[in-house]
Amino acid sequence: MLKTGEQHLESLRDGRRVYVGDELVEDVTTHPAFRNAAHSFAMIYDRKLAPENVDVMAYEAEDGELSTSWYLQPKTKEDLRKRRETHRRVAEWTCGLIGRSPDHVASFVTGLLWKPDLFEENLSGSAGHLQEYYDFMRKNDTFACYTVLPPQGARQPELYQREGLTVPTLRVTAEDKEGVTLNGMKMLGTSAVFSNETWVGNLLPLGEEQAAESITCAVPLNWEGVTIWTRKPFERFAVSEFDAPFAWKFDETDSMVIFEDVKVPWERVFTHNNAALSRNIYFQTPSHAMGNHQSNVRFSEKLKLILGVARKSAELNNVLQVPAVRDTLGRLAAGEAGLNAMISGQIEDAEEMVAGRLNINRRHMYGALHWCTQNYATVCETVRELMGGGPFQMPADVSVINNPELREKFETYWSVPGQSAIDRMKFLKLGWDLLGSEFAGRHQQYERFYAGPAFINTLYSFIECPWDEMTGTVDRVLAEYHVPEDGEVRRPVAAE
Repeated sequence: MLKTGEQHLESLRDGRRVYVGDELVEDVTTHPAFRNAAHSFAMIYDRKLAPENVDVMAYEAEDGELSTSWYLQPKTKEDLRKRRETHRRVAEWTCGLIGRSPDHVASFVTGLLWKPDLFEENLSGSAGHLQEYYDFMRKNDTFACYTVLPPQGARQPELYQREGLTVPTLRVTAEDKEGVTLNGMKMLGTSAVFSNETWVGNLLPLGEEQAAESITCAVPLNWEGVTIWTRKPFERFAVSEFDAPFAWKFDETDSMVIFEDVKVPWERVFTHNNAALSRNIYFQTPSHAMGNHQSNVRFSEKLKLILGVARKSAELNNVLQVPAVRDTLGRLAAGEAGLNAMISGQIEDAEEMVAGRLNINRRHMYGALHWCTQNYATVCETVRELMGGGPFQMPADVSVINNPELREKFETYWSVPGQSAIDRMKFLKLGWDLLGSEFAGRHQQYERFYAGPAFINTLYSFIECPWDEMTGTVDRVLAEYHVPEDGEVRRPVAAE
């Protein structure tokens, strides 16, 4: 099934409980904090149905049903290229600003299917249930977010226990022949407000004593006992699309999700009571790699936008001919080229992780992921330097043009050669929303910790590095020469 944007909006009118502060939101598709972003997600579904996109954005599944390409199980490099282009178009339509777009978690679930025995050995029937859930997502074009981290401050439960406090982390508190009961909180439900379901799991290591927390399951976000607590929604405070074009419609929103006596049937449970496995499923399958390949592609589209702002800032400020400015733009362009080369390399050096299926190269993917997380803030700071004080010279908002007298003065004093005052304000408002606003600040923090703390990202590269090749190179060079015998040592001749 390929659902339409309207069908997705209708699916969000499902009685879910979303809190903004103490306000219970009745309909996220019409509420001023979420309605524009909700329609941005709907736009993704409509655009992938458009004649110019559907050949890339859809494929014929084995059951003959037309399905969205982020569910495609890649067997060839062409399949991998199709998946990449699918991710790229979603990112292009959303300017790379929606990290948890519908193709992200879907890619995680798609990759999990490659090793069914991994699940079956832990929980009888879970491999079949996973296949059924994947088919359910594919056939219904389901949008899932994920909540795969314990809340900050609760990652050392013994500290809570020592003071007699309730550990807030989600855990299984009961089970019977029908399923398990969940209580607690998980983070970070980015896009949960606009998703149909949340994939509950664990991306951080758990100790054996945390077996009750090691549940992996799928939960519809409108189920009884599930509540979504959002951070401050930036869309609500955007004056207009002109003044804040990205916060206006691309705030995907981050949320904490609370589960209170939520009953999950066994057919939606995929790991249980196995602390190590609940994390390992993402790394012993292509799941983590497929999901973060999407993040690499999304980031590259976002980087194009930022580099465009950099170039136009230099042109607007008449400094493009300054050698130092060209040097800065050249360094930004080199970084963008390197990132795209790493993404292409993920496909060209693809791995056959499971016979008959082809996965992107994990080492190249983790290298790209590390580059993105470590360089985003620096890139933004560099472009803000090129923008200078321009954003602060603009009137508070675009309402200034509603007054004819003020508009005339604005156009007189703020216009520059080659650009009207209105166009100049439009560009500078866009640049500031992208790089300097509260919305922009969220993105800097988000990109920094997108895949976890920095030491976790470097650990991925440490694990995937073929160290034997590196040390083997040293050993080969060492083997090419020997300890000199007496007479073989040439001593320098003393100067006369």
